Amino acid sequence: MRIVLQRVARASVTVGDRVTGAIGRGYCLLAGFTHTDTAEQVIWMADKVAGLRIFADAEDKMNLSLGEIEGAVLVVSQFTLYGDASKGRRPSFVDAARPDAAIPLYERFIAELQARGLKVETGEFGAMMRVELVNDGPVTLVLERSA
Repeated sequence: MRIVLQRVARASVTVGDRVTGAIGRGYCLLAGFTHTDTAEQVIWMADKVAGLRIFADAEDKMNLSLGEIEGAVLVVSQFTLYGDASKGRRPSFVDAARPDAAIPLYERFIAELQARGLKVETGEFGAMMRVELVNDGPVTLVLERSA
C-alpha cells in the first residue's frame, strides 16, 4: 500500500461536474494498492495517518495530529502510484492491484480512518477525477507499507 499524503489548507475532487468530496484543513491522500496488500497493511496505514503529528503547535513545531486540529481527510484512489516508468516511454501498471482486489482495500481504508474518528471525504474509485488542493507548507510525505 502506498500513500502520497499532502497537508492541505483545502482540497476537493470532482467527477464530471459533480464534487464528490471536499475538505478544509487536513490531508489529501492519494491511495494506491498492489497485489499483495492485505487488511493488515490498511490498518497499519490508517493508524499511521491518524497518528502523524505534522501540524504546528503554539510554538510553530510539527507536534499536532489531524484529530487535535479537528481536520479532515480527502481520500482519492490512485492506481498510478504503482506505475513503473523505468523502461520505455509509457509506464507499466502491472504492479497496481486490479479493481476486484483494490476496491475492498480502498473501502476498508476509508472505514478504518472513520473508525479513528476522522471526517473522511472521497473521490470515486476508477473515475476520471480532477483533484484541486492548496498544499499547506508545503508538506508532502510518501508512506508505504509492504507485506
